[in-house]
Amino acid sequence: MNTETNGDAPLLDVADLVVDYRRGRTTFRALKGVSMTIAPGECVGLVGESGSGKSTLGKAILGLADVASGRITFAGSDITHAKGAARRKLAADLQVVFQDPYGSLDPTLTVGQILAEPLTASGTSRAAARTAVAEMLDHVRLPADTVTRYPSEFSGGQRQRIAIARALVRRPRLIVCDEPVSALDLTTQAAVIDLFIDIQRETGVSYLFVSHDLGVVRRVCHRVSVMYQGECVETGPNETITRNPGHTYTQRLLLASPVADPARQAERRRSWLGLRTAAGSPVP
Repeated sequence: MNTETNGDAPLLDVADLVVDYRRGRTTFRALKGVSMTIAPGECVGLVGESGSGKSTLGKAILGLADVASGRITFAGSDITHAKGAARRKLAADLQVVFQDPYGSLDPTLTVGQILAEPLTASGTSRAAARTAVAEMLDHVRLPADTVTRYPSEFSGGQRQRIAIARALVRRPRLIVCDEPVSALDLTTQAAVIDLFIDIQRETGVSYLFVSHDLGVVRRVCHRVSVMYQGECVETGPNETITRNPGHTYTQRLLLASPVADPARQAERRRSWLGLRTAAGSPVP
C-alpha cells in the first residue's frame, strides 16, 4: 500500500503500556512497556505469533483489558482508564472488526437492524439511520436488499463486509482490526483486504491491523510493529519489516510464510530451522 500519511500529531499514542493477567495466585505480564503511535489516515500492522501480546494491545486500546501502567492517548485525550459514559462516547471515533464475523453479529436481527442500532442508540433518527445504512452497504459493495436479510444467509466474506460496515457506520477515526481476514479463504481474504484499502483511501480512517501474517500486513499497512513475548521488538516502514527485517524473530516470521515455488520453500524452511537452532529454540 503506497498511500502517504501526513505530518500531523498522532491520532493514537500508546506509551510504556503494561497489562497483567491473573492466573490463580500468579500474575502473567502480557504487555511489558509497549509503545506505538498511529497517525491520522495511517494503517499500522501489529504482527506476532499467538501469545505475543498483539491482541491484548488491541483490547487495552478498546478498554477491554485493564492497564497496570502506562498511557493511551487518543486524539489528544488520555483514555487509559476510560469507563462508562466516557468509554461509550469514544465509540463514535473508535471501533473494532473482530476475527469471526458471524460471532460478532446478532443472528436474531436483520442486517439493517444490526447496522442501524448504533446510530439510533446515539440519537440518530430512524430515517437518517436508514439513509446511512444504505450508503454504508454500498460502501462495502453489498446490494441494497441486504438490509432485510439475516447474517446466516451470507458467506463468510459477506459477513465480514457487514461487520466492516457496522464499524464504519458511525464514521470513526480509528478501527482496531483484530485478525479480520484470518478466518477467510485466500480468494475472499484478498477481496476483503482490497476493501480495507479502498475504504481507507475514500474515508481517511486509521487502522490498527492485528495479524499473524506478514504477507497480509505487507499489502495493507504503512508501518509494521512486531510483538514477541509482550514486547515490541521491531518497528519500521512496511517494506523494511516485511522484506528485510533486522530482528531474528521477525526474520523467522518472514521465513515461516509459505511460497508457491517448492525449491524456494525448501530453502526458506532450512533457513527458518537454522534461525531457530541459532536462537536456542527447540526444533519441532
